[in-house]
Amino acid sequence: MAIVLDSKKACAVNPLKMSQPLGACYAFLGLSSTMPLMHGSQGCTSFGLVLLVRHFKEAIPMQTTAMNEVSTILGGMDNIEQAVLNIKKRANPALIAIASTGLTETKGDDVDGYLRLIRAKHAETLAGSEIVYVSTPDFVGAFQDGWAAAVKALIAAFVTPADTRVAGRIGVLPGAHLSPADLEEVRELIETFGLHPVLVPDLSRSLDGHIPEDFTPTTLGGASLGDIRGLAACEHVIAIGEQMRGAVERLEAVGVPCTLFDRLTGLTATDALVALLMRLSGEPAPARLKRQRGQLVDAMLDGHFHLGGKRVAIGAEPDLLFALASLIHEMGGEVAAAVTTTHSPVLTRVPTPEVLVGDLEDLELRAIGCDLLLTHAHGRQAAARLNIPLFRAGIPQFDRIGAAHQLSVGYRGTRDLIFQLANTFIAHLHAHGPDDWPLPAEARAAAQGGAATENVIPIIPV
Repeated sequence: MAIVLDSKKACAVNPLKMSQPLGACYAFLGLSSTMPLMHGSQGCTSFGLVLLVRHFKEAIPMQTTAMNEVSTILGGMDNIEQAVLNIKKRANPALIAIASTGLTETKGDDVDGYLRLIRAKHAETLAGSEIVYVSTPDFVGAFQDGWAAAVKALIAAFVTPADTRVAGRIGVLPGAHLSPADLEEVRELIETFGLHPVLVPDLSRSLDGHIPEDFTPTTLGGASLGDIRGLAACEHVIAIGEQMRGAVERLEAVGVPCTLFDRLTGLTATDALVALLMRLSGEPAPARLKRQRGQLVDAMLDGHFHLGGKRVAIGAEPDLLFALASLIHEMGGEVAAAVTTTHSPVLTRVPTPEVLVGDLEDLELRAIGCDLLLTHAHGRQAAARLNIPLFRAGIPQFDRIGAAHQLSVGYRGTRDLIFQLANTFIAHLHAHGPDDWPLPAEARAAAQGGAATENVIPIIPV
């Protein structure tokens, strides 16, 4: 069992974590026809917007209430009212999703009260658009906490008890650590058994890099409000990541049966999901999945030669840290350093002596003597100073393309992740060349113009 420690530094140096409001807006981006709205200053929104644009290389819809010094002191109702009305007029979204920031949380804005007044005052104008609010102060928690709070708020706002269950409908509550490609893999796994998956949020339909036929000022796809409301009628709901426990408890309170998976990366974890799907569908695993499982087992055998005994330093959000560290451990590697962003019950189960809630400076100091640094793109300078390879995982990855299509779950995703990790070590092995072979002492001395020339074969000019 790992011991969880907190960094005692006065400030973060090269921060590892991202804020709660950004995590909440990231979740809102997985909803159809939605406009995320940060209640705070313009800078809060612009920094988060730039980070997501650089990671996904896509246009990201996000708005701000543009709080200034005066409105912060007097209260932000006028700013929220103006922002909501402008968004309704220009974009007409199905959902306006508001996330607070540290600025307005410190002031103590009663946003729920503001929204009651705004809805009553502009009921006719706002008809056809729902509004949801989530409290996400960025001076506590981290990215995955904001995502979890957003999903929990959506369930609280739109899910009510259902009288009947829809046979074959399987709800999926994914964590923030899963990429759009991961969600697509989960969808295909569920569909393989003849079941109908409903993902909330669904980044695989909104941030998967597709080009729409027509321009839309809101999100390009994702889960609809009907999908969210339909969670109550699901035959079963699958949640992925400890961060989703609060959302699961909300659904269980309205009578929905749920199963929480702490990870879907690894052979044992994927086997557990397949076993659940076999039970829910009453069908055996198809031959295609059995073959994929065999490929993963073979990849694990091959990968052990390159990952076994390697010392790895990981910096990531708790659920992503747990998934990656568990795989490294299962492959015979050692998680020599683990740094994360926020507290989570899953941290005590990370296969390493201790986990530090800290920053990238803490990770760099603990990674001395390691063979690999595993974190997001902001770890590239640390990896260069340590002279070890960097394996990019998580958000942001602004210095590479295709981050949305990184796959790390299921049999295929785990197989590919093992190959990528092993190939990273192979690519950084020292390649022997002619200069690496020592010359005989006499030849070396002759080449340097020395006196030791005995037994040296003379070179006869032609």
